[in-house]
Amino acid sequence: MDEHLRREPVVETEVNQPAPMVLPIDRIHPYERNPRQGNNPEYDRIKASIRATGLDQPLTITQRPGADDYIVHSGGNTRLRVLKSLYEETGEARYATVACLFKPWHCESEVLLAHLRENDLRGGLTFIDKARAILEIKRLLETECQIEELSQRRLESALQQGGYALSSGLVSRMGYAVQTLLPLIPQALHAGLGRPQVQKIRALERAARQVWQSHELGADTTFDPVFAALCQRYDDPDWDTELLRNALESEIAEQADVSVHLIRMELDARIEGRAVMIPPPEEDPDLDEDDVDWLDKPPANTKFDSPVSLAPEPGKRQDQPLADCSPDSDISEDPDVDPVAEALPDNEVGIAPASNDFEFPDTTILDEAPAGVGVAGSADLKSLRARAWTLASRMAQRNGLSDLVLPLSRQGLGFTLRDVPDPALADQLDEATLSQLSLIWWQLAACAELTVAPAASILPHLPTESVLRQALEQQDPARLFDSVWTLDPGQTGHRLWRRLGDRDWMDLLNLMDCYRRMHHLAEERQLDLWAAP
Repeated sequence: MDEHLRREPVVETEVNQPAPMVLPIDRIHPYERNPRQGNNPEYDRIKASIRATGLDQPLTITQRPGADDYIVHSGGNTRLRVLKSLYEETGEARYATVACLFKPWHCESEVLLAHLRENDLRGGLTFIDKARAILEIKRLLETECQIEELSQRRLESALQQGGYALSSGLVSRMGYAVQTLLPLIPQALHAGLGRPQVQKIRALERAARQVWQSHELGADTTFDPVFAALCQRYDDPDWDTELLRNALESEIAEQADVSVHLIRMELDARIEGRAVMIPPPEEDPDLDEDDVDWLDKPPANTKFDSPVSLAPEPGKRQDQPLADCSPDSDISEDPDVDPVAEALPDNEVGIAPASNDFEFPDTTILDEAPAGVGVAGSADLKSLRARAWTLASRMAQRNGLSDLVLPLSRQGLGFTLRDVPDPALADQLDEATLSQLSLIWWQLAACAELTVAPAASILPHLPTESVLRQALEQQDPARLFDSVWTLDPGQTGHRLWRRLGDRDWMDLLNLMDCYRRMHHLAEERQLDLWAAP
């Protein structure tokens, strides 16, 4: 135990023993720093019990120096509230006074720790409630001991002396939860987001920051607002870290102008502590070498919008003072210690061929013609399909739909959609964002001829549980329209075309042009685009 935080052992004499007292109910007040921030879910049960049998054990109270009244010393705020409520409701004499045990005042940090210890033992404290209490204890100790900064190791030692053992790594995560996450995701934290989820978010932020820097997208000051905006977007009592991860992947891919699949692989490696293998810029993991030449490259003077993408122990108890707060205490700073965070689950979402027989063009390169020109130059159907898949995939990556695009290399228009967007997005996105995402889905569906193609050609590629599959099997368009927000087509320009960033707009125009070329080519050569290969 650190000598600077050691106190002389408390000798159990009559002077130190809590003294029994009976006080008027209005002379006792709740402890205003009580760690429990919300209502106690046991309030009604406790009230019924006290009404039926009375207070089963006296309140432990203390008195601040110079104060006339008393405060609850170690737990009991809920019981005090119940007693005051019953007295106000009934006026019965049995609630007018309260049996108490008086403990002499020592210091504020000791009282707060006593409340934390009691609340935690009784259960029901959220992780953020505990974290806020720990940081408040740290602040109180620094004031009481006249220390500018109490290191985490010394705080760990002081907490252990007070009967509340925490590792320095856990203290570090608590600090992260309060200082970084609480301003961004208060709903999720107050709803019970726990230590494992906080640890995953922290690991994800660190890894994403490293990926951001590895692609030279700017300093921390440019990453921080992106991370903050995405956290705030997905703040919800039903928090899902994967939504945040997908959004970070898409945003970094957008800013770096690389495949989201590349970012996902790099993020996985950094989270898991593996070596990061980044292919040369021209080698996109989603593309074969020969595909690179016919990817659309924006003009050098094009200015892009850069919005945030949718992408979608308590220890053993002991009643000894907490710390030696003599003014000459000398507590040196220790580095923050935090164990390596556990790896996030593997993210299976991504753009991948539906089968092993998918082939990219290896000889014929599509002519780079302006969007909307029609059939320009000679391009074979195989190249056109591959290009359509690439364009659709890029749009999907930037708009949170990357897991829905599947390639069709030997029939159709080069790709299809595996399902409708996640219905949870309707509750998580604002109207403007949801309308844009929905319209993009319908644009992709149109370019894939989703609702006019032979169902037999599409169904084998769709998962059994897919809403889209069920709608096609049952020939029930209403099921599809109920699952994807279907706006008045007249709103497409207002809600989609004028809002799209330049990259998405170019890809959409080229995708529609590619669709036209395939049909013109099929008509020219009397081919059935949907014929079985």
